[in-house]
Order: sequence, then structure tokens, then C-alpha cells
Amino acid sequence: MTKVLILYYSSYGHIEAMAKAVAEGARQAGARVAVKRVPELVPEEIALKSGYKLDQDAPIATVAELADYDAIIIGTPTRFGNMASQMKNFLDQTGSLWFEDKLVGKVGSVFTSTGSQHGGQETTILSTHVVMLHLGMVIVGLPYTFKGQMRMDEITGCSPYGASTLAEDENHGSRLPSENELEGGRFQGRHVAEVAASLAARRQERMLEPAR
Repeated sequence: MTKVLILYYSSYGHIEAMAKAVAEGARQAGARVAVKRVPELVPEEIALKSGYKLDQDAPIATVAELADYDAIIIGTPTRFGNMASQMKNFLDQTGSLWFEDKLVGKVGSVFTSTGSQHGGQETTILSTHVVMLHLGMVIVGLPYTFKGQMRMDEITGCSPYGASTLAEDENHGSRLPSENELEGGRFQGRHVAEVAASLAARRQERMLEPAR
């Protein structure tokens, strides 16, 4: 069974909600799914004062376990057009996995959230892709077969690079992910799981092929 890790960081719960939708989609494709988060770096006193959502159910991931999965789908809010420092700090610890080629050939995908319609959704996803490419991962996005990303009748996130949501900056992210954005997450989860399953099956076939 294909193993998929949803690895996320969420300040106010928007990425957490998207992570659950992505996980739902991956499970629909028959994958064994784990949903985990990276450690918080902000001191608890400041996090509480800032209204951070600290009661999240997902366990904390370890760097070493990343190699156990066929696909890793990262969820991170944007920070000035880039991934959050909590996620970058975690990924910066993957040097030993990079050195041993442990993530080469694994599927990588990204989803995000921003506080405005043009707040860096695409740059955040693409800059996270750069890290994945350095680790040797195979990048999968959100293809246009998910038609919801082309809607013009409502404000919505999502792009061919990955699912996304708009959180509204002014009120600590009071806008929750819409159903269309959540469906984008489900679609991405299914798509990634299907691609990862196909790649894993091909690797297995190659292992069974007689030597030439």
C-alpha cells in the first residue's frame, strides 16, 4: 500500500483544515496516510497572545521518518512569499537524508494559505518545490482537471502548482477554507497518491525484471 505523509505547519488552523482534506483525498485513492506537523518555534506565551491554534491533534513529525513514505505533501502558510520558518527549519534538518539519497524518487507536493488574494500563494509553493528538487523528489501539482481552480463566481485559492486557501489577514485569519478550496485539497491528495502508487508499482516491476 502506498504510504503518504501530510506534513504541515499551521498558525491559525487554515492549513490544518486543508491538511485534513488532502489526507481525505489520499485515502480515497487507497493510500495509507499519516498527518503530522512540524514543531512550533514561537514561544508559547507569544503564540497564545497572537491567537495561534495550539490544540492541534496531529503528532509532531521527525526528520528521519520522511524516508519511510512514498509521497510527502507539505502544507505551509506563506511568509513574505516563502514557506513559514517553522517548515524551513524542519526541512533544513534533512541534510543526512539528502546525503544518502533517501528522498530521491519520492513524490513531493505542496499546498498553502495566504492572507490575501495576491499574498504569495504561487511563490510559496514554487519556492518549496526548489527544496524538494534538491532532495531529488518528483514534483506533482494540482492539474487543471480540478476545474474548481478556474472558478470566477467566488473568491477562491488553488492553482496548477497546488491547492491553497485565503485566510484574511486583518482578523487573524477569520475566513475559513471554502468548500471549493477543500475540494482542491482532496483532489490534490488523490492525485498525488495515484501518481505515487504508479511510481512505486513501476519500481517494484523493475526489481523483479531479470538482469540483462
